[in-house]
Amino acid sequence: MAFAFFSLKVILCIVAFIGCASVQLSPTFYQNTCPNVTTIVGQVIQQALQTDSRIAASLLRLHFHDCFVNGCDASVLLNDTANFTGEQTAGPNANSIRGFGVVDDIKTAVENACNATVSCADILAIAAQQSVSMSSGPTWTVQLGRRDSTTANATLPNITLPGPNDALSTIISKFQNVGLSVTDVVALSGGHTIGRARCTVFVNRLYNFSGTGSPDPTLNSSYLSTLQSTCPQNGSTSTLTSLDPGTRDTFDNNYFVNLQNQMGLLLSDQELLSTSGASTISTVNDYTSSQADFFSNFSNSMINMGNINPLTGTSGEIRLNCGKVNG
Repeated sequence: MAFAFFSLKVILCIVAFIGCASVQLSPTFYQNTCPNVTTIVGQVIQQALQTDSRIAASLLRLHFHDCFVNGCDASVLLNDTANFTGEQTAGPNANSIRGFGVVDDIKTAVENACNATVSCADILAIAAQQSVSMSSGPTWTVQLGRRDSTTANATLPNITLPGPNDALSTIISKFQNVGLSVTDVVALSGGHTIGRARCTVFVNRLYNFSGTGSPDPTLNSSYLSTLQSTCPQNGSTSTLTSLDPGTRDTFDNNYFVNLQNQMGLLLSDQELLSTSGASTISTVNDYTSSQADFFSNFSNSMINMGNINPLTGTSGEIRLNCGKVNG
């Protein structure tokens, strides 16, 4: 009987995909060793927001880009060296992810209070929650106890991270590959209610969509004109524009209202609603009419994402500097 129970447990862990390690995470993990860690993280972010209104979205995105590549292990924070190439220069990350200086400031403040105790992976998870909350969004109980990787994968981000021009079916598959659902796809896409994007990631929709010589027909014509002014043909591809032009720094459900008005900035955004027969449409409609539903599901989806294959126990390490391994 004991063997049968053990076998069943192993099978369930395999099916769960995210691994048995996730059950070791706990919201009270630092209760005795660093009880004020959330407050410390929040104070640094609050200070950073005074001079950089984009930082909340940037920190949220760092957590996402970390978890989708080998799990939530802070591998995205490892800097390249002469003998090591990490994830920061991979296609989806290069000249895109940001906020490393603020993460370093958070780590310094946390180390000053609780030396060699709190992982960089947990700092990213807390920073994402604090960033959303400070942007008038929902809050959730962050599960803690992750440890940091001692390596990174330079090529995997190109494979596992959803891209702004991926087909909806591809995006859903990438989420499912890390144990997330279609509801998670829509809810986490709603994180684009804050932040900016460079012209380079959506300019293909403005002039020569899919080689047609015409703009993407799912773009609102007035919005198209605005975007063409911001990103002129053969102009700079690094110009920034808001993902949510109405309330760009406020975390709300306006992102979904934009989709109803054919004002999703990225193709991957608009596809959630404009793909005929898509399983995402009803959820988009729900979140458009109910911010409460969006907030509730977003919170649950952030917890789900944070549970992707964490290192726990004696695996990995607690980095003293988030940008490099110890030793």
